[in-house]
Amino acid sequence: QLVESGGGLVQPVGSLNLSCEASGFRLNYYSIGWFRQAPGKGREYVGAVIPSGGKVNYIDSVKGRFVLSRDNAKSTVTLQMKSLKPEDTAVYYCAARFEPYNDYIPDNYDYWGQGTQVTVAS
Repeated sequence: QLVESGGGLVQPVGSLNLSCEASGFRLNYYSIGWFRQAPGKGREYVGAVIPSGGKVNYIDSVKGRFVLSRDNAKSTVTLQMKSLKPEDTAVYYCAARFEPYNDYIPDNYDYWGQGTQVTVAS
């Protein structure tokens, strides 16, 4: 089971940190992806990190603003979001796949969290 936390309401150009914690298994051997889904839209890949943390991918729209990191000892992955924009508003999900490389396709992930709402508005 994956559990996200840290969502909320933030003003434009503000920051939020989302966390993804594993329960019942360790994340050490899983690549972790973050996805988001805005109202009326499909699930969008945001970024992913390989099991070692040595390689991270992002979509272009969040590069330079979002930072994905992981602490395998704590089975936790963090998505630091800065300079948030209204178009970042969505439910954010973390997902785990038992593979050593990143993937942007939601169907390729084995476990999903329940999601956490991020709203960027003034």
